[in-house]
Amino acid sequence: MLSVKEAAEKLRAMDRILILTHVRPDGDTVGCAAGLCAALRQLGKTAFLLPNPELTDNTLPYFRPYEAPEDYVPDAVVSVDIASAGLFPENARPFLSRVELAVDHHPSFEGFGRDNLARPSAAACGEIVYDLAAALGPITAEIALPLYVAVSTDTGCFQYANTTPRTHQVAAALMTTGIDYRAVNKTFFRTKSRKRLALEADMLSKMEFYDRGRTVVLTVPISLMERVGASESDAEDLSALGAQIEGTDCAVTARELGHNVWKLSLRTGSRVNATRVCALLGGGGHAAAAGATVEASLEETRRRVLDAIARVVPDFVPEPVSGTEA
Repeated sequence: MLSVKEAAEKLRAMDRILILTHVRPDGDTVGCAAGLCAALRQLGKTAFLLPNPELTDNTLPYFRPYEAPEDYVPDAVVSVDIASAGLFPENARPFLSRVELAVDHHPSFEGFGRDNLARPSAAACGEIVYDLAAALGPITAEIALPLYVAVSTDTGCFQYANTTPRTHQVAAALMTTGIDYRAVNKTFFRTKSRKRLALEADMLSKMEFYDRGRTVVLTVPISLMERVGASESDAEDLSALGAQIEGTDCAVTARELGHNVWKLSLRTGSRVNATRVCALLGGGGHAAAAGATVEASLEETRRRVLDAIARVVPDFVPEPVSGTEA
């Protein structure tokens, strides 16, 4: 495992660099990619981001200025915030064996790069990329803005349990460059489309409680997305909704990606280790935020995730309870 200094030296020796982001890209992977690309260009390097077809309206503005042209041929490949080979977008898979440096912060990180820079204690991969960019040169506003997006979004605007004093120190350093951090936080945390509100209303009306009301399961079938006319932007970070429900410390959001293909997202408190639960389902992530994909009916998917929680949590009670009892 490389140190930040060693990783920075490795980047200094590269040119014609291509940076990869993960499937269903969030603010952390996009912000890290854009911030690192800006830092590399500041050194005079040729650097681009591999196009990602699943960008949302919120993340697209940070990605688009650095997007690689179709005819771009890289000499070196770097990945950011990608924990496993299974999270490579389809167009990134040919580059898997060519990743010279992989930067990540997930405990489940597979270490697939020829060299790796990983720090599971970091709340966001953006914290690591901030250190890496600082080792490459001065942090300008162009570098700082996407890195602030990375840190803010992966900590729920600094509300999640993964937030540390170091997180705030990084955010403060980025803010001193003069970026419009208020606009970032308003876009990602204080603005919702009417279609997003319709999604949330349906999810809440059909939520199911288990485990004496401590575990809640919310579902987002494709039919719901189609009925309200919701886009990927409308559905961004729906997994945060369940964690806001009073009395719960384990929120499961099941979103249908295809017929009988469900993406599970867990947001948990200290009682439930989300990484261990999702590992039993073939996924991974962090202790308080993890995910997995299950190919089964909704009923079977629900059964599998509740069984996985029961295997990890000694005092889990599988019986359902009504919303009023919860």
